[in-house]
Amino acid sequence: MAQTSLRTCRLELLPAISSALYRAGAHTLASSSPPPPVPKKIPYEASAHGLTWEDPYHWMKNTNDPDFINYLNHENSYAQAFMSDTQTLQRTLFSEMKNRMPSKISTPPERWGPWLYYQYIPEGKEYPLLCRRLETEKSGWLQTVFHNVRGGFGKEEILLDWNEIAEKYGYVHVGTCRVSPDHNFLAYTIDTSGDEQFMLQIKDLRNQCIVPRLPVVGVVSLAWAQDSRTLFYTISDENQRPHRVLCTKVGSDSTDDAPIFTEGDSGFCVDITSTKDGKFITVFVIDATNPLGGLRRVHKRVPGVQYFLEHHYGFFYILTNYPLSENEECSSGDYYLARCRAEKLYSANWQNIILPGEDISLQDMDIFDGHLVLFVSKKGVPMLCSINLSINFECKYQMEIENLNPWFFPLPSSSCSIVPGSNHDFMSSVYRAVLSSPVMPDMIVDYDMSRQTFSIVQQEELRGTSDGAGLNSAACELETNEVIDTRNCEDNNYQNSGLQGWKVLSRLYSCERKEVVSHDGVKIPLTMLYSRKAWLRDQSPGLLQAYGAYGEVLDKGWCTDRLCLLDRGWVVAFADVRGGGGGDSSWHKFGSGLYKRNSIHDLTSCGKYLVNEGYVCKDKLCTIGYSAGCLLVGAAINMYPKLFCAAILKVPFLDICNTMLDPSLPLTKLDYEEFGNPQIQSQFEYIRSYSPYDNIPSGVCHPSVLVTASFHDARVGVWEAAKWVAKVRDRMCSACSHSVILKTNTTGGHFGEGGRYSQCEETAYDYAFLMKICGD
Repeated sequence: MAQTSLRTCRLELLPAISSALYRAGAHTLASSSPPPPVPKKIPYEASAHGLTWEDPYHWMKNTNDPDFINYLNHENSYAQAFMSDTQTLQRTLFSEMKNRMPSKISTPPERWGPWLYYQYIPEGKEYPLLCRRLETEKSGWLQTVFHNVRGGFGKEEILLDWNEIAEKYGYVHVGTCRVSPDHNFLAYTIDTSGDEQFMLQIKDLRNQCIVPRLPVVGVVSLAWAQDSRTLFYTISDENQRPHRVLCTKVGSDSTDDAPIFTEGDSGFCVDITSTKDGKFITVFVIDATNPLGGLRRVHKRVPGVQYFLEHHYGFFYILTNYPLSENEECSSGDYYLARCRAEKLYSANWQNIILPGEDISLQDMDIFDGHLVLFVSKKGVPMLCSINLSINFECKYQMEIENLNPWFFPLPSSSCSIVPGSNHDFMSSVYRAVLSSPVMPDMIVDYDMSRQTFSIVQQEELRGTSDGAGLNSAACELETNEVIDTRNCEDNNYQNSGLQGWKVLSRLYSCERKEVVSHDGVKIPLTMLYSRKAWLRDQSPGLLQAYGAYGEVLDKGWCTDRLCLLDRGWVVAFADVRGGGGGDSSWHKFGSGLYKRNSIHDLTSCGKYLVNEGYVCKDKLCTIGYSAGCLLVGAAINMYPKLFCAAILKVPFLDICNTMLDPSLPLTKLDYEEFGNPQIQSQFEYIRSYSPYDNIPSGVCHPSVLVTASFHDARVGVWEAAKWVAKVRDRMCSACSHSVILKTNTTGGHFGEGGRYSQCEETAYDYAFLMKICGD
């Protein structure tokens, strides 16, 4: 079992479907606008480790209090009044975003057994459909299915329609989808309220009917046994910790579901999945051909150590950070690949070890009948490579990747993110990935690992760029020697049939990657994006984004909505601060726990760099944070209130000290590893030293802030945003208090509404706020 957190959290059946100047005074409100709401204060003393402090807004934790609901409504009205003079701008931005969308969005079909699976969003709809067709021809199948998807002949089966669920309940969030090995059943989980209490449903794909059963809620992960009638699933406890594995039979009542395993340690959660070949279920290890035959332990449990298993013809391949020697620190976190015979899984010594090599770290793996795929990072640059199976170790105990004749997949030379496709078919020799960069629209690429060739299957259509030409040849000329990069230049061991080119908008937009020296001398990667035509040195506004938690890599992929800022001269920057994903595990380690302040200093160092180097105007630097990333933004504002002119905090985690002191709240105990345990005095003192809510300076000018929250958020309580806004207004200079606004979504959860048009409306609102404050 992995010791992980759930404060961040993707449907993995198929590759994901992507998604007039205005000027106003920075803090101007219409004269008819009301003053900011003033919530009531109720005396309350909190205490820990001999320290006592006042928290007059503690009462807001009771979300059933009518006064709290009225307060949120008043805040929404105030936010509406504050933004009333941006209505035209919001409509303009929304229209630009919508016009850049293709009328119909689809993924290319992906073969799995006899079926071709794909998704598409119908014209005018918010959400996708999951569909499939039987593959009837071996040649020209891709062209045939694309023709069928767009209304041609042939039978299309709609497996799941998000739009139907949304129309019925007003909200939809599909958590997990799993098709049974015989392709006759679809198991999936849905949330229809935003509280992430996902309900399990099983659909018989032969008659398109939901299998009747009593509802089971709180379901997180799913895995089918090989008989396609036995389904394993995990459920959460009252604190949203997945803690129990159960087994059900298709058609049986949920009251007959058998418990398989329960995790009693509240610091651990349980995940369940099946190996790629379908032979085993991993929670411990369950034989998928004998699902009720008992559990086998992978290895002894060690805090901070993880094990990820795949199976290949009698051998387990185990990605782990278990110490290779007794003298090695258990939390060092460097991953390697181990191999052992299936019958000797739980043994003192695994037979073979594959090490990543110098300057390379292992991130993930996938496995096929004839190939092993490794996700690696070299000095922070993501790469993929395949290795032919089976591997002949020739009695060697340890080998490095380079000794196994890897084929490194060709990638664009620009900063590129890689997201795996579904790749369900164990027998396939083709690996599908979605590639993207800040200047390259999402592209789906098939890598033929046997022939060592690649083909571009699809690249996201783009309309309505700044010159009105979309992805035209002038904007997207391909320089083969610039964009083809094998990451293995010494061997050049690849072929590229047809030299198909990917389209990159580098003629229109510049993407620069710099290294910024932080407070302790560590170099922080900073990616900057701007329009070559509209950007002006020392004059342009800028938006800086960071996350820095859970080892998550900051998403810097293509986003068409971002063009609304770039074409108006904005700089958009991404700071890969410590605490997030980087080269090796130390990047996460030294931005979490007792090192959390590093990530805050990393953010402010990057902000200062943007201003000092002339990329952004001194008085027009903005920042944005999401969820746990708001810790950085809130703390940075407290430390350097004059650095940013505006900030956006979305579903923000701000009251970390009080939240982490309450173990009854969802996810709290799981987050001790990430942020520290305030029940321990030294860790409490460290957390309190940077806690955004507890360190708001008094009487100083404060940036304008848009705070967005969701009432049904099950990860970060809505009261955190409300308390922070009330306290900021209470302590900051009165002239600035008018430009701090709180907007609460009363229907959605942590992930908002989710539909493509509603997401555009939300982004248009955010951008209009920034432009209002910056006067652009």
